[in-house]
Amino acid sequence: MSVIPDDLVELGRVVSAYGVRGWVKIQPYAADGDALLTAKRWWLKTPVSPAHGGGAGVSASITPFTVQQAKWHSGTVVALFKGFDDRNQSEPLKAHTVWVSRADFPAADEEEFYWVDLLDCLLYGEEEGGQSALLGRVVQVLDNGAHAVLEVEQGNLDDAQCFTPVLSAKGKRQTILVPFVKECVHTVDLAAKRLDSNWPVGF
Repeated sequence: MSVIPDDLVELGRVVSAYGVRGWVKIQPYAADGDALLTAKRWWLKTPVSPAHGGGAGVSASITPFTVQQAKWHSGTVVALFKGFDDRNQSEPLKAHTVWVSRADFPAADEEEFYWVDLLDCLLYGEEEGGQSALLGRVVQVLDNGAHAVLEVEQGNLDDAQCFTPVLSAKGKRQTILVPFVKECVHTVDLAAKRLDSNWPVGF
């Protein structure tokens, strides 16, 4: 039995079988989709049917597949798994989510970053006078078509450097959106999980 890596990242979803020779078609998510083309092992997680209790108390199974070929095709990725040669093998994989170990991602180019690595980074902005101050923690990276956008959960660090979200009067977490462009976020230190920007604190 294969050991499931603890660094799996969800990269897409199987939308259908492709052709008659066992290929599958995957709709990649906007972030980090190129990793599907280079990773030789994908992990497919079964969808949980509402008829079997939705999600509560129900765990989906996850299975490794060896990728024999993978390529872009009209905005999707099509792939052939080792041992597949018939559409009847690929059709049951529809709606499975596709996961890849972060360790299998190709090295990012200089000044390029995988979105998954930005999650949980602390983002610092600027107060009046130019002093650095914490804005919050990155909880999601979005794509607006022109560039990535960081969704940042506002909060503070306590004396133990643990992050605590700031809640609204109704008890809801508050977020801001910050463009992830060099002109705004000028320093990225993934080892320290820290991003520095000129985004105004309190904006």
